[in-house]
Amino acid sequence: MPNTVEYYLSQGFDRPMAEYFASGRKKLVAVTPQKDFSLLLTYENGEKRVLDMKSTLERGGVFTPFREYDNFKRVYIDDCNSVSWDIDPNVDSNVVWNNKVDICPDSCYIDSVPLSEYKAVI
Repeated sequence: MPNTVEYYLSQGFDRPMAEYFASGRKKLVAVTPQKDFSLLLTYENGEKRVLDMKSTLERGGVFTPFREYDNFKRVYIDDCNSVSWDIDPNVDSNVVWNNKVDICPDSCYIDSVPLSEYKAVI
C-alpha cells in the first residue's frame, strides 16, 4: 500500500499532501522573485508554478525583512532544495544557521498554483 494516496492519508497526511507524495516529490531547480511578491518556481520536469507570498509576508515574524522588495528578491534555492533567504546577506548562513529563513520545497509545491492558473501578471 505504500506510495498511494490512501497510504499517506492513513499516516495522517491531509489530502493535498497525500496526493503530492503519492505522485512523487518534485525537485525545484529555479526560483524567480516577481514584483507582486510572488515566486515563480521551476521544477526539474519543466513545470512552472507560482507561490504567492503576500499573506505570509503580511503575517510578519521571520518574514518581516522580506516585505521590502530589495530583500525579497534575494531569494535562492539552498543545498536542501528549500526556497531560502538570508536575513543579512553579509553573513554566511552555513555558519550562522539562524540567519536563514526557508520554506520546505514540498510545501512550496502544494501551496503554489500552476503558472497558467495564476491571476496576476508576471
